[in-house]
Amino acid sequence: MPVKPKKIPSRKCLGCMESFPKKDLIRLVRSPEGEISLDFTGKKSGRGAYICQNITCFSKAKKAKRFEKNLECEIPEDVYASLEEELKTNG
Repeated sequence: MPVKPKKIPSRKCLGCMESFPKKDLIRLVRSPEGEISLDFTGKKSGRGAYICQNITCFSKAKKAKRFEKNLECEIPEDVYASLEEELKTNG
């Protein structure tokens, strides 16, 4: 019996709108309690929004308010600052 290839989950970047493997993206998550945080494991419960590790994609998504639309809430400026810092150090 042939072995099925493992399915790799993909998600769409909010900046460039291209699909990438889930593990290559950074996830911003809104928990059921309404708390917004970065999720590097991809396992926190809640609604997620994904961004690739490109600072221009982050700027484009922030300017178009795609994070707010996707997570259906306001994003605190400190969350944006920590995401931008993460992209600058690792991106």
